[in-house]
Amino acid sequence: MQHRKSYRMAKAGAINQLKLVEEPIDAPGSHQVQVKVHSIGLNFADVFAILGLYSATPKGSFVPGLEYAGEIVAIGEAVSDWKIGDRVMGVTRFGAYTSQINIEENYIAHIPTDWSYQEGAAFLVQALTAYYGLFHLGNIQKGHTVLIHSAAGGVGLLANRMAQKAGAYTIGTVGSESKIELLKEEGYQDYIVRDKHFKKKLHDSLKGRQLNLIMECIGGEVFKAGYDLLAPQGRVVNYGSARYGDTKNSPNWLRLAWLYLTRPKIDPQKMIETNKAILGFNLIWLYEKKDLMSQILNELEALKMPAPYIGHTFNYDQMYEAIKLFQSGKTVGKVVVKVIDE
Repeated sequence: MQHRKSYRMAKAGAINQLKLVEEPIDAPGSHQVQVKVHSIGLNFADVFAILGLYSATPKGSFVPGLEYAGEIVAIGEAVSDWKIGDRVMGVTRFGAYTSQINIEENYIAHIPTDWSYQEGAAFLVQALTAYYGLFHLGNIQKGHTVLIHSAAGGVGLLANRMAQKAGAYTIGTVGSESKIELLKEEGYQDYIVRDKHFKKKLHDSLKGRQLNLIMECIGGEVFKAGYDLLAPQGRVVNYGSARYGDTKNSPNWLRLAWLYLTRPKIDPQKMIETNKAILGFNLIWLYEKKDLMSQILNELEALKMPAPYIGHTFNYDQMYEAIKLFQSGKTVGKVVVKVIDE
């Protein structure tokens, strides 16, 4: 039996419970491929799962991680569309923090020939989130004005590229002035540093435009300010709530309870009167919809997006450092962990 090295937790709750272990791996099932992982992409959902704040987190022992890239080293007997040696990027319902993974063939895609394994590991989760939010839920149209929070992050950068392909006007928000230069380089038409004056800044930034779509991942007063300025028939696509994030090893439950109890409340009756919509989703739900996932992967391939922006790269033995930086909110673009040096 073959073995792999994985970052495994006995149970969720604290980052220091994440341990690098050697464990056996079975041969792939009939509709599975086995991938030798070269790079892993980090996501907010990883941190929330490790801390036990994600409802979809497994109850017992588990390996975190939602995305990876590598090469196929074995295939199941019923697999016909893939072969050993194919370079692939994939998504998984946890389990990506490992050196080798078995995955159903529906959940992988070819890495473009001019992309590295690191770029492959930096793409799918953010691209699926941005694309499904903008096009399937947000119904983005040419001429729309789109507000994109965490604009310098992995989802934010891809959402801007996709929105501009659709002919939209994009306004990005960030938590630090130091990230503005990247937004300029990425072609955002306007940008805002979030602070206590955010609502006025957003009003001024619109310059009389209607706000049609918000890619929302912050929560709290930032969420409420955007919703208040949303135009009739406007949509908030809510895929996260970064304000619950922290830099600690384990959750501060009193702080989290206060944030939860003071979260904005939206009156459904007022939604009817103002003709506004809020649509929420998480990638785990999308992962379970195999046909839809396959459809979106094909649509993403047809978009022919450029390689994603990687802001930070770590080695496999630096997983703790990578997670701590990710928690800090000081990252730009994607954080990638290399299992194998290219």
